[in-house]
Amino acid sequence: MTNRLYMQAAIDAAWEYQGLTYPNPAVGCVVSKNNQILSVSAHQKAGTSHAEVLALIEAYEQMSGENINFDKFDSKLSHDFLCTLPKYFFESCTLYVTLEPCNHDGATPSCALLLIDLGIKNIFISSLDPIAGHGGGANRLEESGCTVNIGLLKTESQELLEPFLIWQNRAFVLFKLAQTMNGNISDGIISSLESRTHTHRLRSACSLMIIGGNTVRCDNPILDCRLIDKKAPDIFIYTKDESGIDKSSIIFNVPNRNIEIGDNLDFLDKPSFVLVEGGIAMLEALKDKIDWVLFYSAPVIRGGGVFATFESSLKFLHCKRTEKDLIIWSKFNGK
Repeated sequence: MTNRLYMQAAIDAAWEYQGLTYPNPAVGCVVSKNNQILSVSAHQKAGTSHAEVLALIEAYEQMSGENINFDKFDSKLSHDFLCTLPKYFFESCTLYVTLEPCNHDGATPSCALLLIDLGIKNIFISSLDPIAGHGGGANRLEESGCTVNIGLLKTESQELLEPFLIWQNRAFVLFKLAQTMNGNISDGIISSLESRTHTHRLRSACSLMIIGGNTVRCDNPILDCRLIDKKAPDIFIYTKDESGIDKSSIIFNVPNRNIEIGDNLDFLDKPSFVLVEGGIAMLEALKDKIDWVLFYSAPVIRGGGVFATFESSLKFLHCKRTEKDLIIWSKFNGK
């Protein structure tokens, strides 16, 4: 039971960064010692330290009582620092990681080799690396004498990996929707600042953002990333009537942004991460293209619901309660 709880903590940590690690997968890691959790961490951004490295850095701080004085997200600095520690330092620790530690050197050094160098003797891996040529970390660890346990909460970690697997071959399409508890999605600001900030982070991470023509015509939104001070996403305005789009709308005045207009979605055949923001009309129009739906549900009842013309059953994948809202990752049943 304890092992399941620890792996679930790693999975929950990874969900915090779902989509934000594009094109990398979301991965979480827990370090325990003597049946107590020392650290819980997750990979946060492509090109930065992996989950195992961040969790080990935080475990070091917990065990030593000292704080590091360098950027822990710098993977090389973090790897080099961990390798300076006595080989026995983490010997009695156990790792729980949602995805097989990487076996190759790329933008970051090999985590499998690092764990071997650190003398880690026990590791639980929920899912093996699904990308051909990227696996082998578990075997490498076993050959070094580490006890490797594979498959704990595999179903849960496979759900976590689904966007990563999809965008290997085509666009992963995420539809974002902010709503009140009675399904109102169109009456002013609905979600909290924390939820809106999360949306801006997703906008910053995605390859492209799709909106409907009516969003521009009726709402005149800016759809930038001002809450995190990052570059605004490029936009595809999905409409059959380009002539009805006012090119003086504020969305066209955002620096370093590319905007295309049309109704040809062939670009979704290419590997990418696409974020869709819109209302029920867009949800209906793109239902067959949408992989997941992300709800920000605010604890508010306001006006009338707007889902009267739309019906579909969903599978909840992960739910998080923030200070004010519920963030619910879901997908249509059967997909």
